[in-house]
Amino acid sequence: MDNGRIITAVAANLEIAAPRVRSAVALLDAGNTIPFIARYRKEMTGSLDEEQLRAVAERLGYRRNLEDRRETILRSLDAQSVLTPELQREVHDADTLQRLEDLYRPYRPRRRTRALMARQRGLQPLAEVILAQPVTGTREAAAEPFVRGDVTSVEEAYQGARDIVAEHIADDADLRAEIRKLVGRRGELIAQQIQKAKDPKGTYQLYYSFASDLRGLRPHQVLAINRGEREGALRVLLQLPKTEALGILALRYQADAGSFLAEDLIEARIDGYNRLLFPALEREARRMLTEQAEAHAMDVFATNLRALLLQPPLRGQCVLGIDPGYRTGCKVAVVDITGKVLDTTTIYPDRKRDQAKQTLRTLVNRHDVTVIAIGNGTASRETEMLIAEMIQEGLAVRYTLVNEAGASVYSASQLARAELPDLDVSLRGAVSIARRLQDPLAELVKIDPQAIGIGLYQHDVDQRALTDTLDTVVASAVNSVGADLNTASPALLAYVSAIGPRIAENIVNLREQQGPFKDREGLLQVSGIGPKTFEQAAGFLRILEGDEALDRTGIHPESYEVAREILSLLDASIADPQLPEAIQQLRQAMDLNELARELGTGRPTLEDILEALQSPGRDPRDELEGPILRVDAATLKDLRPGMRLKGTVRNVVDFGAFVDIGVKHNGLIHISQMGKRFVRDPHDQVAVGDVVEVEILNVDMDRGRIGLSLIT
Repeated sequence: MDNGRIITAVAANLEIAAPRVRSAVALLDAGNTIPFIARYRKEMTGSLDEEQLRAVAERLGYRRNLEDRRETILRSLDAQSVLTPELQREVHDADTLQRLEDLYRPYRPRRRTRALMARQRGLQPLAEVILAQPVTGTREAAAEPFVRGDVTSVEEAYQGARDIVAEHIADDADLRAEIRKLVGRRGELIAQQIQKAKDPKGTYQLYYSFASDLRGLRPHQVLAINRGEREGALRVLLQLPKTEALGILALRYQADAGSFLAEDLIEARIDGYNRLLFPALEREARRMLTEQAEAHAMDVFATNLRALLLQPPLRGQCVLGIDPGYRTGCKVAVVDITGKVLDTTTIYPDRKRDQAKQTLRTLVNRHDVTVIAIGNGTASRETEMLIAEMIQEGLAVRYTLVNEAGASVYSASQLARAELPDLDVSLRGAVSIARRLQDPLAELVKIDPQAIGIGLYQHDVDQRALTDTLDTVVASAVNSVGADLNTASPALLAYVSAIGPRIAENIVNLREQQGPFKDREGLLQVSGIGPKTFEQAAGFLRILEGDEALDRTGIHPESYEVAREILSLLDASIADPQLPEAIQQLRQAMDLNELARELGTGRPTLEDILEALQSPGRDPRDELEGPILRVDAATLKDLRPGMRLKGTVRNVVDFGAFVDIGVKHNGLIHISQMGKRFVRDPHDQVAVGDVVEVEILNVDMDRGRIGLSLIT
């Protein structure tokens, strides 16, 4: 396999300089993780970020698969003794898997087709005569030599020969490419209702009589149409200008008006298009549309998930979490500032309101609760009204609604049983809701991302690909924040660069046996962690109260000597309150390129070290606006067009964003209401977890819908 050719192709595809790609590929092949390369090998890659590195890895995989497939096809063609110099050149020059497969199509082993059976009956030479379009002779004379054995007539001979010609035309790689272009340029996707019984609620009403050119289709439309087709509510087909398509075939396989076989070629052309070529390209187009739509849906989910995971934590607060409910009551849990469970109970506000109030007052006063977190599920509105009423009566707390999606999944999980063995499964959900407010990342990593419910048609996409995509997002988020080696759960540690679930369990077991880690070097005592794993993981793990002050930072142990030289140069320590100012003065006074050379490091690494020393223990989430803490509650009846409120973005989809403005129903900012200028993608304007100011446009009391406009 030509690695140089692969790297050149990847670099060209991504428009990244080849030396940067070559270094990235070498690092990836050596077993380095993408977070590690992005953070600690910037000099080698020219500071490629995680997104660029993932793109390199993806294109690298594609190109290597392409080269593997090329070699396999060449071996097969050679074994069949059909590898002409021209075909070899075409295979060598093919730049996509699709082109390779088109070239190989006529030669690959296949099931018993009509053409194959005709060849077995010896009719290939007659097919070649049809393609040659002779002008002398007669049909009968041309077919006479082939009417023998199980070919009993001239017409039977020509039928078999036309089958061979039809397949030959349908397998023509250049012709397929031309018709494929026509599909992309002129193709229309048509959807029609099959029968009302398959769609009693009118879920797919928008698509009962639907037509759109392929270029104009939106991803959510493709996924909705696919689902409607699977459920038997819709009939879906691809429409193409047949006259134009057949014209392309006629130009490439011209029938000679003077040939006695002209009609046979025309008939074979039409048959090849109708029976073989168009159905194959229709399936291919539908598959490509689905793949593109699924990729987009996964990107939406990934973008939303990352924003949700990186919501700012609410530090230093004792939180009372409520998992609302009617029949079984509201489950209540109090956790201290570290997330430790202090108290649990169940209240019944709908049946024993006064008793519920008294219980809540007692818990708030007993544990100095400052914030109440209310899950946003069933009965959340009634619970919110109860808390708002108590605040009006003098209860000194604030409250907020927390997205509880997935709390029940966590409650019944093996991890929850291990963390909270003494709690009933129903009470674990209240603990999770409280902890989500304190540290969304640390809590949400315990839940299958697909259970969080912030995607677009998440159940309609390839589930394995979705899982891989979301795992990548979670890992990226965890490594961008870092994890406390002495407090992080196994679920959080498992996403740290190079760690994984098994080693995460080993870390926690050793921590429980020997007490807190004193320094990062202690990681080498963990079963499964050798020098390579330590190298990949150490920089992302923090020890806030250990023997080595640099362990609090994102500085990698391999750069500790450089960091110490900088501190020595400044005559300061990490604990020195003047250190940030001293580093700022250093930046202004010295040429950092020269300083990097003196210290034996690269400029990007030096910049990262200085930033880490300036803000040891810095959490990038702290720069974002925290959750909205409320003291009163509103209802739909309180809303009026023109009102301006603050709300929290709960979900972002192709057509807009759903915003929690403190009433029972989330409002929708349609994409058309996201600014004065045209907005192509709502994610360019807002993200999950953003606190935004909105204006009420309209309120539909009957359907519980609220139209919003984003104030920018």
